[in-house]
Amino acid sequence: MLFSKPINTYLKGFTDHHSHILPGVDDGVKKMEVSLQVLEKYEQLGIAEVWCTPHTMEDIPNTTEGLKSRFAELCEAYKGPIKLHLASEYMMDGLFEERLEEGNLLTLGEEGNQLLVETSYFTPPIDMDTILRRIRQKGYFPVLAHPERYIYMDKEQYHELKDEGIRFQLNLSSIAGAYGPDVKAKALWLLKKQYYDLAGSDLHSLRNVSFWEARAPRALRKFLG
Repeated sequence: MLFSKPINTYLKGFTDHHSHILPGVDDGVKKMEVSLQVLEKYEQLGIAEVWCTPHTMEDIPNTTEGLKSRFAELCEAYKGPIKLHLASEYMMDGLFEERLEEGNLLTLGEEGNQLLVETSYFTPPIDMDTILRRIRQKGYFPVLAHPERYIYMDKEQYHELKDEGIRFQLNLSSIAGAYGPDVKAKALWLLKKQYYDLAGSDLHSLRNVSFWEARAPRALRKFLG
């Protein structure tokens, strides 16, 4: 099970595998002081590790070198106990395919062999299966960010992706109803099927913390009984 701890303590020791708290690089947190406030709140919740996963896409063409530089600044500014990591959330678009070919990527996970990827919420990329296969051929495990939020995906597609070895990352806010009842229902179904491999906040601002802190535990408690 993704959540093996008692539901009232599941955030203690939790690793947030998806966040946008690296300041000033995408549509997430804008200022360093806010990033530090988020991390202070995370400390209070007992969260142990955080992966900063800023967007990289054609509309937000972050570079590996630029993100590493900004991450170093965050690490210098933050003096607390939470272990910080850097990866990126890659839109499976033309820029990603160029970066994949070059091997110029920020990977997820301690072993450095997972890639956090996403698609449009409405339509899949052209030749999505080919892109996922190429990721695996390059020696990476694709991790699909928040699959419950893709309105074009149905249960059969989820089955097929899992059969192909694609890993899934849950947004905690999804099971708390942040994206509406349809996304919540999908998330709970995927959770019941034990299809999720990782979980994250997908946090973009300080105000997001109180939402999933307050509502995600209750949603999980109700679901797991």
